[in-house]
Amino acid sequence: MNDSASTNFADKLNKLLIWDSESPPEETTGRIALWRSFSDSLSADIVSIPSMVEKDAEVFRQRYLSWLYNLGETKICGSRLVDHLEVRPGLSYWWILLPAEKCNYSKSSQIYDIFRLMAFESWSVKHKPLHIKIVTANPSLAECIETWCKSNGVSFDWQRLTSKQSQLSLFRRIYKFLPIKLSALIWLAKYLVTRWPLKGVGLKDWTNSKGKVAFFSYLYNLVPGAITQGKFESQYWAHLPKDLLLENCKTNWLHLYFKSSQIQTPIAAADLLRRFNSQGKCDQVHVTLDTFLSWGVVFKVLRDWHHLYSATLKLQKMPSARFGKSLEFGPLFMSAWQKSFYGAEAMSNLINLNLFEAALKALPDQRTGVYLQENQGWEASLINAWNAEENGRLIGAPNASVRFWDLRYFYDERCYVRKGRNNLPMPDLVALNGPAAMNAYLEGDYPASQMLQVEALRYLSLTDSRAAESKITLPRGSNLKVLAMGDYIPQNTQLQMQLLEQAANLLPKDTLFIIKPHPSCPVDPADYPELNMTLTTEPLSNLLATCDVAYSSSLTAASVDAYIAGIPVISVLDPSKLNMSPLRGCDGVVFVNTSQELAMALKNTKPSNPQKNSFFMLDPDLTSWKKLLIGQN
Repeated sequence: MNDSASTNFADKLNKLLIWDSESPPEETTGRIALWRSFSDSLSADIVSIPSMVEKDAEVFRQRYLSWLYNLGETKICGSRLVDHLEVRPGLSYWWILLPAEKCNYSKSSQIYDIFRLMAFESWSVKHKPLHIKIVTANPSLAECIETWCKSNGVSFDWQRLTSKQSQLSLFRRIYKFLPIKLSALIWLAKYLVTRWPLKGVGLKDWTNSKGKVAFFSYLYNLVPGAITQGKFESQYWAHLPKDLLLENCKTNWLHLYFKSSQIQTPIAAADLLRRFNSQGKCDQVHVTLDTFLSWGVVFKVLRDWHHLYSATLKLQKMPSARFGKSLEFGPLFMSAWQKSFYGAEAMSNLINLNLFEAALKALPDQRTGVYLQENQGWEASLINAWNAEENGRLIGAPNASVRFWDLRYFYDERCYVRKGRNNLPMPDLVALNGPAAMNAYLEGDYPASQMLQVEALRYLSLTDSRAAESKITLPRGSNLKVLAMGDYIPQNTQLQMQLLEQAANLLPKDTLFIIKPHPSCPVDPADYPELNMTLTTEPLSNLLATCDVAYSSSLTAASVDAYIAGIPVISVLDPSKLNMSPLRGCDGVVFVNTSQELAMALKNTKPSNPQKNSFFMLDPDLTSWKKLLIGQN
């Protein structure tokens, strides 16, 4: 090798281009690290950072959870951060913050960048680049890379991409640029105006209730036919509420209201609650969290907000979020930190805290409480309020599959054993819906003594072995029938449908596409003119009996239904996120990243052969649930 060639080769090894864009990377003389692609190039000089994360997923997940725990334990003026943030005796606001909630797929998407930064550092330690250029529209990410470069004597360059134009309304764009504390007050005012119609609805029944079992759930995902009749039937809880009534077990239901296609306004929600209570005849009492709104609660919220602001002034700034010797995650968390302390997120958190306190003070002593466990911030407030009123045991019940990358369900093992003030708020028991969830919790070091298995209420339809008759008339013959199950996040559905439209051109013309959108995310056929589709709202169980293959985003839980039914499942990976599929690691499930990969997978579909019981407990008699809730009578 001559001197010139040797120099060029050395330059190639020393330079690294980090490509944070959906478009193909530009030509370069050095190596390329793809920041948002699962696919490695045929070239040895192009690597996929997300693929690195997936390859060592267990290691990176544990490193992140350990780092987050250590951040909370950081000593500031002699006290731990979690203690500085105590908002109630024994309850630290730390556990309600967005960073501690760890909702990486919707609220805190910056967490994906943290995992990629950890993988980048591991790769860079081995390959030792001398110059790094990043192409990105994300200034926080660029700042993190620049800080690492300075610490390691690496030259740095940033090519700033233009951010995509916001689709927000004019009001929302103006609101976004308001001072964060002013925007918080505007949010509170809007919240009170819109939710005030729910004030006091069901309150008398709640305070006079004879029920000893309380449920905390969402006014969402209700059975449509039952709504029209004013009956409470929830797809979250299946026929458990009805069975409890048959066993003379009176229950209390506190719902969190969110606007949905089923219940579009608080006024409609208030009317529905009144009908539920009328039908329940005091054996089943229904309220929303907003039932307990009052000017006294508003005063307490503003007081807590002021105290929280004062606490952060004492901290002066966000504590160092350094990982290892060179990585600093602080820039990625700054926005979430501010929202959680001063902004609308803080107001929402404090509203929940004070409303749960008001609700539990008004409710007669309870023997048992059950809540849908997703480890969101409001659950910490519920747990604290429940224990403050000295009620009986509280049970957390994860309703869906527990995904490997859904970080809300996982903590550093030290959280479970640490003694002292302001510990992680935990229920007395976790009721898991089968072996898969149990194994996920055990692998996450959750205390085995605080877990038990119960029937998977959301998946009881899987016990019906009869092939349901679809109301969709499909042409007979050898046509490939593809069922596309939409996501509730618009961006995920859009990516899913775009790839399907592109793949359709590579498939036989007689391929049939049946689209079942998520109730909260409609699909407009006009947006996908090249895709010959049939839209449906039929129950999934009916559709699975008629289709050859199921196609989903990586996030939707409906893919589990299809897999267990023996239908081949193909899931599209969002290149900007980790693999959030509940079927990650399951044999036979195909994950695709391009329209070409999707078309190939559809042409070579193979049925799955799973065992239902390996996922869920599916006793339709609900023996375990009844023993848990009624056995102590």
